[in-house]
Amino acid sequence: MVNKVLVVQSKAIGEDEKLGELLMANFLRNLVDSEEKPKTIVFWNTGVYLLCEGSKVLDYVSALESSGVGILACTTCIEYLNLMGKLKAGKTTTMHDAVQLIMSTETVCI
Repeated sequence: MVNKVLVVQSKAIGEDEKLGELLMANFLRNLVDSEEKPKTIVFWNTGVYLLCEGSKVLDYVSALESSGVGILACTTCIEYLNLMGKLKAGKTTTMHDAVQLIMSTETVCI
């Protein structure tokens, strides 16, 4: 693990939703296959959908979690998007804890 935190801000990469969802799936699949992995991935805003039942990338996220990558979901986002009880990977975190983690490592937003 590298001392890096990824922040996933959306369920898609970029502005075109269909292309963005394909890019996100490809990104996560390649991250699973990567020899180096981040220490933690924080999911917030619509990125939390990727951790919930029905997610097309749940297998990739679960594989990352199984390999030791910390998977965190913003509690406020889960509540706001009415996803309580639907989280299938990772655990919830507060914004305070997410900020502390982000400030203590090298962070990349996608």
